[in-house]
Amino acid sequence: MSENYFIRQVATKDILSNVANFCSECYTPISYNDTIFYDMTSYRYLCQKCKNEIEERVDSNCNFIDAKPDSLFNL
Repeated sequence: MSENYFIRQVATKDILSNVANFCSECYTPISYNDTIFYDMTSYRYLCQKCKNEIEERVDSNCNFIDAKPDSLFNL
């Protein structure tokens, strides 16, 4: 998988108040100073667990191997 698929960040007060305070995939709350990942393809913040699950479903060209047809962010 491309190294540029996800951007690792620390959840700052600005991110939590202006962008997202929960994972966009599983809706787990994100707390201040948590490690989060910005999904460069679907433009959303994810927790570590969801980032890892997405990496498993995506091939090296960032194409979903088993795409879910009912997903809001389906590629």
